[in-house]
Amino acid sequence: MLQIVVDWFVYSLLRLDASTRLGEAVHFFVYDTIKIILLLFVMISFIGVLRSFLPQQRVKIWLADKKWFANLFASIFGAVTPFCSCSSIPIFLSFLKGGVPLGVTFSFLITSPLINEYLVVLMIGFFGWKITIAYIISGITIGVIVGLILGKMGLEKYIVKDLTGDIKLDEEQVFNNFLIRLRFGIAEAIAIIKRIWIWIIVGVGIGAFIHNYIPRETIQGVISKTGPFSVPLATLLGVPMYGSCAAIVPIAVALFRKGIPLGTALAFMMATAALSLPEAIILRRAMKLKLIAIFFAITTLGIIFTGYLINLLQTILL
Repeated sequence: MLQIVVDWFVYSLLRLDASTRLGEAVHFFVYDTIKIILLLFVMISFIGVLRSFLPQQRVKIWLADKKWFANLFASIFGAVTPFCSCSSIPIFLSFLKGGVPLGVTFSFLITSPLINEYLVVLMIGFFGWKITIAYIISGITIGVIVGLILGKMGLEKYIVKDLTGDIKLDEEQVFNNFLIRLRFGIAEAIAIIKRIWIWIIVGVGIGAFIHNYIPRETIQGVISKTGPFSVPLATLLGVPMYGSCAAIVPIAVALFRKGIPLGTALAFMMATAALSLPEAIILRRAMKLKLIAIFFAITTLGIIFTGYLINLLQTILL
């Protein structure tokens, strides 16, 4: 339904040509902006209702006692949620408001866009099951390890407090029936959207430009000429990119078929899926720039290491 409405708005009402880059960019911008805001509203409301059933202090204690198991659980949960890097932010914010440790929330934020059912199906079709399994294991491992590292660094001071809120205020509330719980979830969703909507628009706007105006042939040409430095270069080129799984996997396949090593192609796909400029811009409303930079830097290093490892194991996986 949303696709039909956006098609009518962009191509009929605005009279833009679907075959032009401008038409595709505007369609991308309108569709993704509406999709992310709707997803924000639905997911934050849903998580808010769920949180009303769980004493937040008990959740914090449970996760704290589980040590690395909490990061593993968050990464696996991220793997089964079909979200992109921007769309996974609603649950990330809800986890923060629920008092979930920062490192655990990052494990989810990293893995959620890296692995999802749609991407797995596409990868099996293009790469086969052995490479797909290696990708899934490496993605979950990156989520766990990076989450553990960030959790040990004491970075909570870089979270914007007015967005995550005061956890004690939520604990004092009494929920006598489901309607009150539902109102609590909806109110929380509206409050968060009011604070970050401008960041969503800016972020998706940048993503729409990159997605439609940077030719994939340019990327392929640059990566193919860098030899042993292809993995870090592919990762760094993937960070500013933004696109859906349907766009990312074919690019990785094209890189691989042009003779670029498997790990290099997958590193580009991981960076494109897990890290993007639109994501950084939206996260800016929830955390300070230093925390975003640390998160991106450590995740990028994890992807680069994984890329080199998969290159070493390429003969086994093929």
